[in-house]
Amino acid sequence: MSNRTYGIIGTGAIGGFYGAKLQKAGHQVSFLLRSDYHHVAENGLIVKSVDGDFTLPEVDAYNDVKKMPNCDVIVVALKATQNHILVELLPPLINKNTIVLLLQNGINVEPEIAKIIGNNTLISGLSIICSNKVGQGQINHIDYGSIILGQYAANYQAAGITEEIREIARDFDTAGIPIELNEDLLLARWKKLVWNIPYNSLSVILNARTDEIMANADTRRLAEQIMQEVLAGAKSCGRILGDRFIQKMLDHTENMNPYLTSIKLDYDGKRPLEVEAIVGNPLRMAKKAGVDLPMISMLYRQLKFLDIRNRLECIS
Repeated sequence: MSNRTYGIIGTGAIGGFYGAKLQKAGHQVSFLLRSDYHHVAENGLIVKSVDGDFTLPEVDAYNDVKKMPNCDVIVVALKATQNHILVELLPPLINKNTIVLLLQNGINVEPEIAKIIGNNTLISGLSIICSNKVGQGQINHIDYGSIILGQYAANYQAAGITEEIREIARDFDTAGIPIELNEDLLLARWKKLVWNIPYNSLSVILNARTDEIMANADTRRLAEQIMQEVLAGAKSCGRILGDRFIQKMLDHTENMNPYLTSIKLDYDGKRPLEVEAIVGNPLRMAKKAGVDLPMISMLYRQLKFLDIRNRLECIS
């Protein structure tokens, strides 16, 4: 067991789950919370999981980063729509040796965070998980739970497998969290978009779960066609993914438990959608390389409309 300490920024479906697993395994973990700070400080965290339920009656909870202890690894698990507040949250937590581990969907989210943390190491983790926050301090882990780790380097150059990644991977392994190490973060991000773009988008536009999308021949084919465009986007950035990967993602989705995607849950909760990180950014990266992605462009415009109307309805 290492003596590395962890700080969780964003104690929700992702940060709360992985942070709780790390603490359960004996690691020292501090949690930053907002609306449910008082509840968690008094009652701890409850995790309902396909791998076994557990409760942490006591957690090191904070509602102010300035009161949090300096940790060796800061895990950022906020939605990408909240990244604008990281310029305030991260500096008080960072010293020259601090590692920032970013657990977020989408692509091209690292450059702005790299500016905030300067010369500190930035590692990204791509979570392959079905997990929802279902109440104050309550997390429901439905399926999967692995993380793909890759280190960020300027302009998404392949950074290889560093010792820092290996050390964090060992800690997560002790917590029962499956880890895959990836030499090329940009490739890993495009791979995840093969799933995230079609299913996150269609779940909102069609008001459907993943199993409903897959059960209908037309929407299943639509998801597959969108995946083909994601492959074209990846190719425009010099990352090649074959058709076999599409079939792998289709099989993966057919075998998973019925699931409402993260964007669909945000939409139902009248929260801002991660449209830019998941759909807009890859669209712009491909366009910069001279490649048009018409189906993904249509999804982007539809989601932008639905996102704005949804939040205006909430205000009214």
